[in-house]
Amino acid sequence: MDTIPDFERRQAKYAPVAALLREVYGYPDWRPTLPPVDELVSCILSQSTSDTNSGRAFDALKARYPTWEAVRDASLDELIETIRSAGLANQKAPRIQEVLRVIGDERGSIKIDFLNDLPLDEAKAWLTRLNGVGPKTAAIVLCFAFNRPAFPVDTHVHRVGQRIGFLPEGISADKAHNVMEAIVPPDDYLPFHLNLIWHGREICIARAPRCERCPITAYCDYYLKATYRDE
Repeated sequence: MDTIPDFERRQAKYAPVAALLREVYGYPDWRPTLPPVDELVSCILSQSTSDTNSGRAFDALKARYPTWEAVRDASLDELIETIRSAGLANQKAPRIQEVLRVIGDERGSIKIDFLNDLPLDEAKAWLTRLNGVGPKTAAIVLCFAFNRPAFPVDTHVHRVGQRIGFLPEGISADKAHNVMEAIVPPDDYLPFHLNLIWHGREICIARAPRCERCPITAYCDYYLKATYRDE
C-alpha cells in the first residue's frame, strides 16, 4: 500500500465507520446461498444489469436446464433466449458456455470446489483467467460461496469507498479490491461489503447522496469537502 496516498488515514476510518454502519444495518451473518458454480454463473449474469433482471434470468436458466452440463451443451440460440432478461444475452450466453466448458475440460466435471483448497492468490488467478471473470466476480465467488477472505468491489462499494475516503479518487474498481482488503480485517470482509452496499443503496446513492441522513459524515471526505466549500 506504499503507492496509496494517506493510507494510514484511510485505514483509520475503518473502525468508526464500520461500527456506525453496523448500528444502522446490523452485522450480516455469512451463509452460502448458492453452490460455487451457481454463484459463478449468477455473477456473470449480473454484470451490467440489475439484481432483479439477473435473478429472473438465473431462475429461468435453472428451471429450463437440470444440470450445468445441459447448459454447456444447449443450443446457443435457446440459451440466449432463456437468459434474455439479464441483458447482453448475446455476450453472456456464449461466455457462460465457454466457462462451463473450460471447467469441465480441466476438472473432469463442472465443479470448482477445489478452489477452497488452493492458496487464495492461486484461486483468484484461476478464476480470473476464465473469459468474463474479473476481480469482482472472482472475489464474490470466493467470499460468498467459500467464505474466503476476498473483498468484492461492486459499483456501490467503489462509489461509497471513494466518497468516504477509503479509496483514492479515480481508482479503478479492479485496483480497489487490494486496497479494501488491506484496510478491512479479513473476518469482516463480507459483512462490511454488504453494509457498504446497503449504505450505497439507501443513503449514499449515486446522483444525490442523502448526507442529511448519513451517520458517518464525521468520517466522510466527500461530506467534509462539501462543508468546507460551503463555509
